Amino acid sequence: MRAQVILRYVGFVLLFNATFLLISALFSLAGGDSALSPLLFSTVVCALFGLFPLLFVPATTDISNREGLFIVVCSWLASCLVGTLPYLLWGGGFTFTNAWFESVSGFTTTGATILANVEGLAPGLLFWRAATHWMGGVGIIIFVLAVIPSMGAASMVLYRSEVSPLVKESFHYRTKKTLTILLYVYIGLTAAETLLLMIEGMSLFDAVTHAFSTIATGGFSTKNASIAHFASPGMETTIILFMVLSGVHFGLLYQAVTGNPKDLFQSTVFRYYMIAILVGVVLVTINIHGPVYGQWVDALRYAAFQVVSIGTSTGFANADSSVWPPFAQLAILFFTLQCACSGSTSGGIKADRIVLLWKAAARRLVRLRHPKSVVVVKVNQAAVDDEVVETALTYILIYLGVLLVSTLAITGFGVDIMTAFSGAAAAMGNVGPGFGTVGSMGNYSHLPDLVKWILTADMLVGRLEIFGLILFVTIHRWR
Repeated sequence: MRAQVILRYVGFVLLFNATFLLISALFSLAGGDSALSPLLFSTVVCALFGLFPLLFVPATTDISNREGLFIVVCSWLASCLVGTLPYLLWGGGFTFTNAWFESVSGFTTTGATILANVEGLAPGLLFWRAATHWMGGVGIIIFVLAVIPSMGAASMVLYRSEVSPLVKESFHYRTKKTLTILLYVYIGLTAAETLLLMIEGMSLFDAVTHAFSTIATGGFSTKNASIAHFASPGMETTIILFMVLSGVHFGLLYQAVTGNPKDLFQSTVFRYYMIAILVGVVLVTINIHGPVYGQWVDALRYAAFQVVSIGTSTGFANADSSVWPPFAQLAILFFTLQCACSGSTSGGIKADRIVLLWKAAARRLVRLRHPKSVVVVKVNQAAVDDEVVETALTYILIYLGVLLVSTLAITGFGVDIMTAFSGAAAAMGNVGPGFGTVGSMGNYSHLPDLVKWILTADMLVGRLEIFGLILFVTIHRWR
């Protein structure tokens, strides 16, 4: 494995980060805020570390699968590390642990924060927080591959290393076409939401940063009270729409826009995803009507926003769901674990794997009644290989196992069980808010530093989809 080649490709990613650091610095310059110097210094440092390997390492497009995986994981870690610089240099109570937590939460689109006063952050840093969401949403490597066509054959290896196997199964295009689709849909959704939010009364700055967070299904807001700050049913409806769209496989959205909308509704996973959200909204609405909200319209408004926000792993809030009845909290916890579809910016186990789980369970029940029967798992009327089903079920088991171990570890530091479990689940699913002391109107600042490190590890494990990280740490055993 060639370290110099890995450094060269990580350099591209660092330059991409430097670009957004510079844009954030321009926001600071325009507003005359205190983050200008930290952002400019971070830009220079990031650009230098990105440029050095590009200048001194010869270009090559011939990289192995091991090198590709190493490049992807190192790019995520390097981005998160660079992302701490503006926070540390700005100060304001940012320790390295808190800066690392905020940076990892941003790039993994988790949206959990250690900030008790978000509005006290300089505008340039608020833009940088949102930008980390937007860069991490569809994958830093995906952006780099899409904007640097000279990578040639290397793009195929890096693409395979970056995305979930479920996404590769469902995209039927060549790599370059797939990257173009992802980028078009991602930028198109961001621009459309920004425009609509501005029409509804948001400032350009707030519209851009909230669009970044929505389309990346991240959840960082520029306001302490998140979306509740605006008290606008119109804005909430717009954000709900784009959260739902951002949770759909981008390939299906592309096909729907380019003349094949029937493909969207013929998708088994899409139908399950939409039905699950609708059922969740109805059940939570019924449960919180009366005990929490006296009017049905209010119960529907807040239930719809919170369920969609958590069900797409976005994490915005328009109400404090931690004071809702236990049934509503458990329903939201289910969506914290599941989240949306593969091929989207959402985290969690993914609706695709839940569909495979139910179909595998149904097949097992049929075989128990008819032992000699041959039953094939089908999705979208197409047979699914047993290996794909087995991999999905294994993923779910490992996912729940990591969640259990994380919860046990966090409770060992004196954290209550609801905060520990929901916080670990929200970190693993890249959701953000949990329940207990880390609810939708709370934050993670009060947790012990070691707990924050456990949660950031969960965020990275969830974002890299477990198997990629397992392969990374066992790379010395590859043949």
